[in-house]
Amino acid sequence: MRRWTRTGGAVADGRLLAVSDLHVGVAENRPVLDALRPTGPDDWLIVAGDVAEQVDAVEGTLRFLAGRFAKVIWTPGNHELWSTTRDPVPIDAPERYRQLVERCREIGVVTPEDPYPVWTGPGGPCAIAPVFTLYDYSFRVPGVHTKAESLARARENGVVCTDEYRLGPAPYAGVEDWCRERVEATEKALSAHDPELPLVLVSHWPLDRRPTDVLYYPDFAQWCGTELTADWHRRFNVAAVVYGHLHIPRTTWYEGVRFEEVSLGYPREWRRRGHPRGLLRQILPYPGPAEQPVPASEPA
Repeated sequence: MRRWTRTGGAVADGRLLAVSDLHVGVAENRPVLDALRPTGPDDWLIVAGDVAEQVDAVEGTLRFLAGRFAKVIWTPGNHELWSTTRDPVPIDAPERYRQLVERCREIGVVTPEDPYPVWTGPGGPCAIAPVFTLYDYSFRVPGVHTKAESLARARENGVVCTDEYRLGPAPYAGVEDWCRERVEATEKALSAHDPELPLVLVSHWPLDRRPTDVLYYPDFAQWCGTELTADWHRRFNVAAVVYGHLHIPRTTWYEGVRFEEVSLGYPREWRRRGHPRGLLRQILPYPGPAEQPVPASEPA
């Protein structure tokens, strides 16, 4: 059976799949890349950030995946934005992001700077919206009221994200300034989108704070998103939210919207838990609850 796009093009049945946090710079993760295969010729793949730290490695990985899947949609994570001594492209994060966008466009990979592609296969139609929002230290533990207090407490507890040393936000004064600009631009794009066409929001960082409640180190939450996006799944017509970063793959539900954490993570993590949901998570068509949904709670 074939479905038809609004412009008249035929699209065969397929699956919208997702993964994040491939970290192919880690030797034991590289063989996993070859195991990421479509179920058929019409499958799309979402890659929700943290592919690698080096620009060439990110491009090479996405080029490889674009050769296998009918379409690849990517949004960056914090690791793509790092400057490292091993990377021959030692530039600050905003310029690094612009270079990655240019390289993605050369190989046909969709980025947050491109029009939202429309999935018309089973479970659709849905527009796939890769969003790049960063974080602003607003996911703070109780009793901490400012960024300075939050960072000081994290340092006291020995929990400091490597971003503090490797992510250079220039010309922005800080990551939070870049975050506010990204959120404002993304909100404009989402507001201009046809409200009758559901969205699959794709972000590296969770768009709601509640997924971070299960972190072993609560102080790490401040590097995991921004309160500015907390109502997006309610304000807009959202079918599902896909994210990574936490390395805690699971399905949760908030206000009736499905949130999918799709990380591969580091070998010490996936060796312990295995891959009970498979290496690639099926987003559409939704295959049904693989676990008990988290009870809905009142929004903040």
